[in-house]
Amino acid sequence: MRSKSWLLVGLCSTGLVSITVFAAGSGEDKQVSLTIYNRDLALVEHVRPLTLPAGIQRVEFAGVSAQILPQTVSFEAANVELLEQNFDYDLLTPAKLMEKAIGGKVRVVRTNPATGAETSEIAEVLSTTGGTVMRIDNRIEVLRDDNLPARVIFDKVPENLRARPTLSVLVNAAQPVSGDARLTYLTHGLTWNADYVAVFDERNGQLAMQGWITLSNRSGTGFAHARAQLVAGDINVTQDDVWGERRSYGAAAPRTAGNQANDRQKLADYYLYPLPQPTTIANNQTKQVSFLDSTNAKATKGYEITYASFGSQEDPMPAQVRVRFSNSKEGGLGEPLPAGVVRVYARDSRGQPQFIGEDMIGHTSAGSEIALRIGDAFDVTVTPTLSQTTKVTKRATDYVMTYLVRNGRPTPVVLTLRQRGLDRVNEVRAESIKGRRTDAYSFAWDVPVPANGETTLSLTIRSGW
Repeated sequence: MRSKSWLLVGLCSTGLVSITVFAAGSGEDKQVSLTIYNRDLALVEHVRPLTLPAGIQRVEFAGVSAQILPQTVSFEAANVELLEQNFDYDLLTPAKLMEKAIGGKVRVVRTNPATGAETSEIAEVLSTTGGTVMRIDNRIEVLRDDNLPARVIFDKVPENLRARPTLSVLVNAAQPVSGDARLTYLTHGLTWNADYVAVFDERNGQLAMQGWITLSNRSGTGFAHARAQLVAGDINVTQDDVWGERRSYGAAAPRTAGNQANDRQKLADYYLYPLPQPTTIANNQTKQVSFLDSTNAKATKGYEITYASFGSQEDPMPAQVRVRFSNSKEGGLGEPLPAGVVRVYARDSRGQPQFIGEDMIGHTSAGSEIALRIGDAFDVTVTPTLSQTTKVTKRATDYVMTYLVRNGRPTPVVLTLRQRGLDRVNEVRAESIKGRRTDAYSFAWDVPVPANGETTLSLTIRSGW
C-alpha cells in the first residue's frame, strides 16, 4: 500500500485529480442475479447505486463472493473509466487480527477469577506461529489458550483486513456520477443438482414423478432476494477455471434420445430453469425448489440382462429390474430433465410408499425413452452356455450360444436380453426368437417366460469374415 500511495501522489503532482476512497453505499444491492451452472460455477451480477465526484477514486464493493474469479470481473457504470481492480479476501478473524499485529503493541486484560478484578498490560506481539508470543516489560510470555479470563484489545482494525470479501476498483469519472454500477463475475461455491421422487403404480401402469432442485451455497457470501436461474447442460470450461473437476453422470438409464419440441426456455444450447420468485440463499445453506410435478406418466416394469462376450457361466445371473417410461408429452411428461438421481417408490398393501431403488439419469431431452434400473430380480435368472465353437475360415468363427431363462414368479414375464460385441464383423446367423439391432454394436431379444417356467434362447453368431 505504501508504494502505491507514493505513486498516487506522483500522479497528483502532474495535475490529475486527487484520489479518494469511496465505499459503494452500504453494500446493499438494488438487484442481484444468479445464473448457476452444473459444474461448481455461477455467474453473479450485482446492481448497486453509485454516486461519485469527478476524478480518480477508489470504489469498494463489499459482500461479493469469497470464491470470486477476479479475472472474470466486469464493471460497468455510465461516464466511468475502469483503471484497476483488486480483490481483498483477507477476512477479519481473531487469528488474522493477531497475525497483523506482529511487531506492534496490544493491550492484554486479565481478570482475577477469585476477585473479578481486572489488570491490563501493554504487550508487543512477537510471533503467532504455533501460539502467540509476547514481550511484556522485560519478560517473554505466551498467551495461553486455556479458557482463563483474559482478552486482547487492539487499537484499530488493520486496513488490509475486511469484515466481508471486498472488490475494489480504481476508476476515473469524467464528470460527477449519480446512477447504478453493474458488477458481474464468475465464482465457485454455488452449485445445484436435480433429484427426482417417482411413485410407481405397476398395476395401473402409471408413474407420479416430482423433481426438486437442490441449491447449495458455499461461496462464503449470502445473496439476498436474488433472481436465480439454473442452466442444465455441460458447458465447456478450461481446467484452471474449475480446478479440473468434472461431475459425471451415468447415462445407462436413457435408452433413446428424444427430439420432441418443448416450451422450456433456452440459452444457446442449454436449458434454463428460472426460479419462479426471488430467493435468499444464505452462506452455507442448502435449499430445495420444486420444478417438476407429473402425476400421470405411463410406465411399465421390465427385466433385462446384458452380456458383452460369448461364454459359459455355471451360476445363474439375476436379471435387472427396470422401470420404463417415455419422457414425451404423450407419455405424460415432455420436459427436458436435468441430470440427477431418480428415487423410485411403490405402495405396499396398506398404501404406504416404500423405497424400491434408484438410478441416475444424464441430461435427458424431451421425447427420450428411459429405463431406470431399480434393482435385481432373484427369481428371474439367466444362465448362458457356449455350447459349440466352429472355425469357419481363418478369420471367422461360429459361436453357438444358449441362454436358459428361468422365472420363479407366479406370473409370466418378458426378459430383454442384450448382447454386445455384435459390430460389422459379427452377425447373427440363426436365432430361436427374432431379435432386433439396438445400436451399431448390440442386438436385443425379448424372451417370453411362463409363470414358474423357463425358456431357452438359442443363437448362432459368426465373428469375423
